[in-house]
Amino acid sequence: MTKIAFLYTLIRKDEKMLLESFKEHNIEVDMLNTREIRLSPQMELDYDVVFNRSLSTSHGIYAAEYLQHQNIPVVNSVSASKTCADKVTTSLALDRYGINQPAFRTALTEETAIQIIEEMGYPVVIKPVVGSWGRLLAKINDRDAAEAILEHKVTLGNYQHSIIYIQEYIDKPGRDIRSFVVGGHCIAAIYRNSDHWITNTARGGQAENCPVTDEIAAISLAAADAVEGQIVAIDLFETTDGLMVNEVNHTMEFKNSVDTTGVNIPDKIVEYLREIYL
Repeated sequence: MTKIAFLYTLIRKDEKMLLESFKEHNIEVDMLNTREIRLSPQMELDYDVVFNRSLSTSHGIYAAEYLQHQNIPVVNSVSASKTCADKVTTSLALDRYGINQPAFRTALTEETAIQIIEEMGYPVVIKPVVGSWGRLLAKINDRDAAEAILEHKVTLGNYQHSIIYIQEYIDKPGRDIRSFVVGGHCIAAIYRNSDHWITNTARGGQAENCPVTDEIAAISLAAADAVEGQIVAIDLFETTDGLMVNEVNHTMEFKNSVDTTGVNIPDKIVEYLREIYL
């Protein structure tokens, strides 16, 4: 029986690259679509490992809960996925490990958020606690903007938008860094260049190779350890006080980074999974 399963929602370019790498390594995978899988404590599945590539964070986490309930290893684990999926939980994990990151606070009401923002000083960044691709980020430059954005978040958003995550604004040098960690090794990194303060490639940032320095490797591996991540991407800020961790991504995208870095990232992932689990 096939001993590795590929948990997915949609097959994007990243997933196609991974599946091609599995094929090149002569590893057969069983495809598990989160839209079709019937989750039950009595599921009878027999895998050495399940590789979670679900585009839907909630689908991936709940499916992984049932799979781990059967003592099937999932990469990344439920614990790592839950930590990375929530910015508050990620930031607290990094803080617990003493990892350099922007100052952050959380408020549960608009009034308290205004107080925190004014204590921290403008500008600040407000982020949804759950989200990706640089969506719904807001740079708050003054009180008028703070009051308007907070009212919209609390009134129009779901309950998670009433959890107000506030982060120190870091004045980046027109770029940030994304590093890639696979099995305890920082295998590659890119600069994401943009004239906009949001540098995500999904928002138009341009990828450029970034040499993996000792400093990049050290803070990336520390961040991966903090969230218990085996295959993760780390977003880093360059500052006068050294590198800072901004976010950790548990279902990382790499399609714009393979040619840019010259590192076959999907191949590194498949080699790691084979070495550890197969």
